[in-house]
Amino acid sequence: MQVKDKVAVITGGASGIGAALARRFHAEGARGVAVADLQVEPLQAVARDIGGLAVPCNVARESDIQALVAKVEAELGPIDIFVSNAGIARLGDEDAPNEEWQQNWDIHVMAHVYAVRAVAPKMVARGGGYLIHTASAAGLLSHIQSATYSVTKHAAVAFAEWVAIKYRDQGIRVSVLAPQAVRTPMTDRPDGASVASVDGMIEPEQLADCVIETMAREEFLMLPHPVVREYMQRKVSNVDRWLEGMNRWRAQKGPARTGE
Repeated sequence: MQVKDKVAVITGGASGIGAALARRFHAEGARGVAVADLQVEPLQAVARDIGGLAVPCNVARESDIQALVAKVEAELGPIDIFVSNAGIARLGDEDAPNEEWQQNWDIHVMAHVYAVRAVAPKMVARGGGYLIHTASAAGLLSHIQSATYSVTKHAAVAFAEWVAIKYRDQGIRVSVLAPQAVRTPMTDRPDGASVASVDGMIEPEQLADCVIETMAREEFLMLPHPVVREYMQRKVSNVDRWLEGMNRWRAQKGPARTGE
């Protein structure tokens, strides 16, 4: 799919990956771009930069997603591309508070479910559309410092796979965006990119290049760090050896403290 002349929605659009995608979609000639986020002032600034629509939204609430879709359709027209991108980084192990497990689940998994419920039937009725679910390389491999993040990102990938299978013959294409470290507010913290940056930190604009190129090929995996594919192959070829290697690496890095 090409972005030109399409209407796109991007959650988590106030900064980082979401803001970079909004600007790139605009540069590619999108007919309309809507950005959604809880951070109202920076969200409005991104929308002003691209002549887009800013919609305050808590993606953990299905009613907010439904309201977002209704507003975009009323002001910009039918949605062709929905980028479910919002995410958080609160690292924790099995002893993380239940509230943090639930927050990770609501934002990293249920937000994608709510988006598909809201837009997929409409896309099918119009003959097609494109769904992009931002996960992480942690959703394909693991995050040695966080169970809450890794587990919910794995679930995000699994849900996207299921959606891709269900809707493929109905004209909807699905991609999972699975980067390692990207220079965003999420990685601007003492431990935010300590593991993910092992293969280098890329800029959001580089990630946007990957998204546009992968959309044109309509491939499922969007891998701004190509080495992730090699890691996946190692994992599948010998999972026990891979687990041993990850264990050694964790011993070197040390566990993250819950709540950091």
